Amino acid sequence: MNVNNRVAIITGAGSGIGRTSSLKLSNQGMNVALVDFDKEGGEETLRLVKEQGGEGMLIQADVSNSKDVQNYVSNTVDTYGRIDVFFNNAGVMGTATPLADHSEEMFDQIIAVNLKGVFLGLKYVLKVMEGQRSGVIINTASTAGVKSTPYLGGYTASKHGVVGLTKTSAEEYGPKGIRINVICPGGVITNMTKDLNMSDPEQNVPLRRSASPEEIANVVSFLASDNASFMTGSIVTVDGGLTV
Repeated sequence: MNVNNRVAIITGAGSGIGRTSSLKLSNQGMNVALVDFDKEGGEETLRLVKEQGGEGMLIQADVSNSKDVQNYVSNTVDTYGRIDVFFNNAGVMGTATPLADHSEEMFDQIIAVNLKGVFLGLKYVLKVMEGQRSGVIINTASTAGVKSTPYLGGYTASKHGVVGLTKTSAEEYGPKGIRINVICPGGVITNMTKDLNMSDPEQNVPLRRSASPEEIANVVSFLASDNASFMTGSIVTVDGGLTV
């Protein structure tokens, strides 16, 4: 372990955008705390991190559970001494259905993970960063956070909420040296979206395709770096032009 390296927490690190971003941040020399409810997926990401010569650890957690969130934050600080970057990324989509057919149970789960999970991550990581007088947070929303997404009402509501939390926290904590931005990916080829019946991107996206997780991770890496030092409260769409 290199205690001089920057330290990043990545939630939803066990697959998709979270895994790819974890590998990219690790490759840039960061110690990575990998957080996921899926232990098997998290272990595979950790194996890949170490395979490329990186330093990391896995913390299994339900991001909607306050004690679990406090645990992944305290474990990271106890192990590495600080938190420089927080990729507040974990999320679920739910099943596509008209709003009136949206089950209450599914709505509650989506809000718990996507919105409460982001809130809890902000709540406890910000306390650490405030003490440091520095830090970078990247929240994951979606194009569903800035436009309507038919048949994904709960998901759309949760991601609009993530955008709102980002704006508010960025204004509150900018004077304390903390930058907070939100990414809004469009269609990305991941396990979460593979079974979703989406419209053909060739007909709806100016770039005529979906994104790879690597293309989103590149933006996460930029926002985490000093190259984005004058960006906070920004809503960064990474969507091939879908929201133009």
